[in-house]
Amino acid sequence: MRTIACLAFCAFAACSTLASDYAREARFAQEVQAQLVVGDAVQIAHTGQSSYRPFFAILSETAQTKANTQHPAIVLAHGVGTHPDDGLTGELRKLLHDLGYTTLAIQMPIGSKEAAIDDYFPKLFPEAGARLNAAAQFLSSRGYAKTVLVSHTMGSWMANVHFDQANTSTPYKAWICISLTGGYSFATRNYPFPVLDLYGENDIKVTVSSAWRRAGLLKLAASGSQQVMIAGADEQWRGKQAAAAQAIDQFLKKLP
Repeated sequence: MRTIACLAFCAFAACSTLASDYAREARFAQEVQAQLVVGDAVQIAHTGQSSYRPFFAILSETAQTKANTQHPAIVLAHGVGTHPDDGLTGELRKLLHDLGYTTLAIQMPIGSKEAAIDDYFPKLFPEAGARLNAAAQFLSSRGYAKTVLVSHTMGSWMANVHFDQANTSTPYKAWICISLTGGYSFATRNYPFPVLDLYGENDIKVTVSSAWRRAGLLKLAASGSQQVMIAGADEQWRGKQAAAAQAIDQFLKKLP
């Protein structure tokens, strides 16, 4: 089913001019910056001839990542209708920073407050892919040689579609996919990097019920791909954010 959706995206992307709700993004950015403690607010511009606007992100750098070019920097992509300092993504960007990683939590494209899933897919997915590319390029311009992606729910779906399009040209060296609502696209088995499928024991129902499908596909994926279930973690990951960060850290330490 997700493969069919990806084919629909390909046809749509060629003629799509739809974009994120920039006014809502601006309000989120203003609210986040007013109470930001860890990290610095940055604006990331798209390279080339992109018609998309610059977007808000939170950069938290560490000397450890800068000193060791093999230590990965982490881009984080949040879920539906929110911002980079909210929920699990907001906690992970700080927890992973505390573990020694430079993190870049980016504002993903969002619809209006009343937007439904159909207002996201496929309409906002082309811009989502452009932002994932721009985030990796931003970190590369700052001297980071290795970049990985951590995504959550809608951010994970957007990442899956983006990586299907990017194929082997992606700059990302690993993907930590959290709480994907369904199965992976069939093309995931050909990604040039390992995938960590991370979900909670009491996560979103469709995430839990389709875990076996994702595990089966990862057996065909790049070496090092694996699935980890965090016991007791619910849809909001309440009280289990640190466990998620530790699982990500353990996975990243095994990267070549």
